[in-house]
Amino acid sequence: MSQQFLKSIQRGATAEVAEAVAADSTLLSWRDVQGVSALLWSIYSGQALVRDYFLAEMARTGLALDVFEAASAGDTASLRTALAAEPEGVRAYSGDGWTPLHLAAAFGTPETVQLLLEYGAPVDAVSKNPQTNQPLHAALALGRNAQSIQLLLDAGADPNARQTAGFTAIFSAAAANRRNLTEILIANGADPGIRNDFGQSAAGFARERGHAELADWLEKLNRGPG
Repeated sequence: MSQQFLKSIQRGATAEVAEAVAADSTLLSWRDVQGVSALLWSIYSGQALVRDYFLAEMARTGLALDVFEAASAGDTASLRTALAAEPEGVRAYSGDGWTPLHLAAAFGTPETVQLLLEYGAPVDAVSKNPQTNQPLHAALALGRNAQSIQLLLDAGADPNARQTAGFTAIFSAAAANRRNLTEILIANGADPGIRNDFGQSAAGFARERGHAELADWLEKLNRGPG
């Protein structure tokens, strides 16, 4: 059942998920071998309808969200409750290697990011998985919310921190063709000339993906005036 249930979540088959839960309510608290919950899988998979179904059913049955679920779902009230009950959870790692701040930055809201920072979430925490990245990387790779990104930078996130293969946050902004996010990073000290372990610059990364205008602008910055 577990693999079939997970596949239904990943496919966004809300009716199948609901039918399975109706037959076995314990599936609401189902987790995979790493400890990733059904709710988190719906968020990871970008299945908003399945996510909303889980949230509604968990609320109806009184099943509380843990700190990782609340951070990912952007549920500030549940996150506040989870942190009040277990303040050290702000520094905890999920079974698949993320801190709550990584998850809030990637999937949550600026409000959940702000709350975690108020509780002392470390902006320089490195994920315990192959990405070996920091919350700012997660924000640029997935969430791309300018307010969340600025909150992390204001809290001391290093815009030039490297993750696996030497990528910095600006590479994700360039790959997504988001000049506004690139400008935020540069205004906060990001170096557009940094090259990853493959010798690529952010400009080259943008150009490879067909973002010529952004690539030209980044290259001009690297050349300087004149």
